[in-house]
Amino acid sequence: MNVPNRLALLMTTAALLTACGESSKLPPQASVGPAPQLPEPVTSLIPTLKVSKAVGWSGHDHPTAPAGFTVTALAENLDHPRWIYVLPNGDVLVAESNHPPMPEGATDGGTGPIAWARRTAMGFVMGRVGADAPSANRITLLRDVDGDGHAEVRTEFMTGLTSPFGMALVGNELFIANADALVKVPYSEGQTEIKAVPVKVTDLPAGINHHWTKNVLANPEGTRLYVTVGSNSNVGENGLDAEEGRAAIWEVDVKNGSKRLFASGLRNPNGLAWKPGTTQLWTVVNERDEIGSDLVPDYLTSVKDGAFYGWPWSYYGAHVDSRVEPPRPDKVAQAIAPDYALGTHVAPLGLAFSDSRAMPANFAQGVFVGEHGSWNRNPQAGYKVVFIPFSDGKPAGMPVDFLTGFLNADGEARGRPVGVTLDQRGALLVADDVGNKIWRISAVKP
Repeated sequence: MNVPNRLALLMTTAALLTACGESSKLPPQASVGPAPQLPEPVTSLIPTLKVSKAVGWSGHDHPTAPAGFTVTALAENLDHPRWIYVLPNGDVLVAESNHPPMPEGATDGGTGPIAWARRTAMGFVMGRVGADAPSANRITLLRDVDGDGHAEVRTEFMTGLTSPFGMALVGNELFIANADALVKVPYSEGQTEIKAVPVKVTDLPAGINHHWTKNVLANPEGTRLYVTVGSNSNVGENGLDAEEGRAAIWEVDVKNGSKRLFASGLRNPNGLAWKPGTTQLWTVVNERDEIGSDLVPDYLTSVKDGAFYGWPWSYYGAHVDSRVEPPRPDKVAQAIAPDYALGTHVAPLGLAFSDSRAMPANFAQGVFVGEHGSWNRNPQAGYKVVFIPFSDGKPAGMPVDFLTGFLNADGEARGRPVGVTLDQRGALLVADDVGNKIWRISAVKP
């Protein structure tokens, strides 16, 4: 494309970015629960954009928790903290990470002027939300020595990784999910840094990395690892060959690294957790974009061995996405619906089951979900941590706001929650990749 044409297209794109008028027609609760409303798709050349500019926190400002809880910063001035893992001795590992560079010559979303305009739009989005900085490729260790909710010890635990995300300790080996491979290093309790060269356990699908985050969770026996791999596109626009092994959860043998596909059709699964006292695996999934503010709800679901959840050909069971070519009615017929819709475009990433160690009764049975926040919805959604109560082993009722205030009065993002987990004393930890903090939310003792 020559310079004048590129400039004209850029001007057109800029105009479209400021004139996206599509907005939600349904109340927020309509897209939440076990049977969400699914209206007709709405499509346009440039997707709906409602972008929250990243501004960070001012002074001593912090998110808001329910009455009876205290919010403190376990650590500040981190570099895009995405994921948290608590070691048995209480040390907290934080993956400071961002997307890896795209391979030379690769493009995301196809070729031609329309694809270029869409990439320009997405570049605008990523820059505005603070997601285009180079990756620190680091894991930092935090230690709260005196139990006051602030980490007195902070060390560079590991460096030189490749967009690290999930972590899991099995015995004396720490497994790390890089953007391109699952690796491991030896670990001894109390270590504050690791210099060992990581050993590759198995390759993970990489390439364009439209969705680059990879999470890992060990089973209670320590014999298997479960690894999430997001799709390489929104709905297959980079070609279905580029989706080989993606939009899936893989099961990996701890001893020899062999793997098998555990579940598929999950567009972008991130958080993983075992329902307490069971062998039932749960995940949260970012569903597809660009068919309107009221589609498609992101979701929380149990994950069945061998199950197919529809992506890219359908969503919520048999709801066909006509954008995907070629159609596959046979795959649509196999698709099962998830358990619980979280709302459209809330971007759920973190997932942690609660317990009664330090949580009051109304927050002791259920899951906490870190909702990173929307870009493809008007008005905005997400940008908070919610609690979904469970009853009889299933989600029950509407989500309860647990940590809010990430958006200021002007709709700008002071922070964006990502990973969530409970620390050794039962308080909730939340990674904030815009505020560059780890928040600790603890119940006030009577």
